[in-house]
Amino acid sequence: MTIDTPTTAPCPSRAAQETRPSALALAILLLGGFITVFDLFVVNVAIPSMQADLGVSFAEIGFVIAGYELAFGVLLIAGGRLGDRHGRRRLFALGMAGFALTSLLCGLAPDATSLIVARLLQGATGAILFPQVYALLRVMYDEAGRRRAFGLLGMTLGMAAIAGQVLGGLIVESDLFGLGWRIIFLINLPIGILALLVARVIPESRSSRAMSVDWPGIGLATAGLLLLLLPLLEGPNIGWPLWTWASMAASLVLLAAFLAWQHLLARRGGDPAIDLALFRNAGFSAGSVVVLLVYSTSTSLFLCFALLVQSGLGLTPFAAGTLFAPASVGFVVASLVAPKLATRFGNRAIAGGALVYAAGIGWLIVTASGLERSAEALALLPPLVLFGFGQGLSMTPLLNLVIGYVEENHAGMAASFISTMQQVGGAFGVSVVGIFFVGILASDAGEGIGQAGRYAGAFSGAMLYNLAAVLVAVALIVWITRKKAG
Repeated sequence: MTIDTPTTAPCPSRAAQETRPSALALAILLLGGFITVFDLFVVNVAIPSMQADLGVSFAEIGFVIAGYELAFGVLLIAGGRLGDRHGRRRLFALGMAGFALTSLLCGLAPDATSLIVARLLQGATGAILFPQVYALLRVMYDEAGRRRAFGLLGMTLGMAAIAGQVLGGLIVESDLFGLGWRIIFLINLPIGILALLVARVIPESRSSRAMSVDWPGIGLATAGLLLLLLPLLEGPNIGWPLWTWASMAASLVLLAAFLAWQHLLARRGGDPAIDLALFRNAGFSAGSVVVLLVYSTSTSLFLCFALLVQSGLGLTPFAAGTLFAPASVGFVVASLVAPKLATRFGNRAIAGGALVYAAGIGWLIVTASGLERSAEALALLPPLVLFGFGQGLSMTPLLNLVIGYVEENHAGMAASFISTMQQVGGAFGVSVVGIFFVGILASDAGEGIGQAGRYAGAFSGAMLYNLAAVLVAVALIVWITRKKAG
């Protein structure tokens, strides 16, 4: 579950402290956070319906999911800086309007290509919208008010993840107005219009020290990552032709150019997207890799799980979402417990939580490998609960651990970069896991294995990457916590 996005913002202004924000302003901001996370999770339960309606391949479905996360991730820093410079309420309204419009484009998409483009645009508008929620909550309230507001935001984002699975499944299965999966996007239109009508109750705020947006750097990073993800998603389906290798080589060139540009811009006294001086700290560098690895396992599991239980075992979208809901509940509960465990046991608790997460994935692999019919799907419930609980124990405190390695004056940029790594990690995980899932599914096609067995085998095989990624992350967490203690 990728719902943690740390960010920093200036302290509340004097006007904000003297005037208590209305409950309606808080509700609208929480709604903005809700829909961006809801749309990340709701697509999972609609995947088989999309495949049946549009005839899309796994690679195209992968891009529908990874494209949203990629655009969201690489533009988060720009979205935050634009709000600081031009007004956070203004950018919140602009992001909400854009999110509603691009959701409409998703819902009306006639083919896979149109849907992928619309999802990229939706992720981009989400990146404009989402940072304003955090920044506005910080500047609108005093210390006590912020604790309450961020507590409500955390609960809202957790509920959005659960609703994306359960309510999303119910919406798809209900086939409202005969729209099928399209309704999961179209419902954002009235929500967006409502939010825009009442957005004026949110107090406007800006930063007198706003940083400029590094558009060349963002362009290089976006192009480099797209050229990496495209062949990873398409390669398994088309036999890895020459262009896929050329694309990956070009991506390395562009990403190297991005790093060189960041270094040059910093030397000129400009505002790079990321200050490369942060990576002189070994703990932060290793921690960034940990975040990438851990978050690469989340979205990829949701994707493969949806295909396993719906396309493989024949469950309905609502049944599939309901089956996964306890894992989301386990995540929320563990997220509440994790800070207390970290206070009592220190950073060892994070490594322990990651081991619980790995145990949940391993249990899922073993359980899924033996599934042959839909009646056996309930056997997935116990490992799913352990999986969700382990996610919450490890993901929630991990972000604070990594950001804690940088100096306080760099905390804002570090937090923004880690937020980006979360989303890019999710997109990367979908691409890598897809290679194994598609390969195993294709190899079993001519072996006389039934539909359920084929998808069970593909799921179990693909999840071996997730297990390996989390175990590597555990080793890195132990290393950086020992280094910090030393």
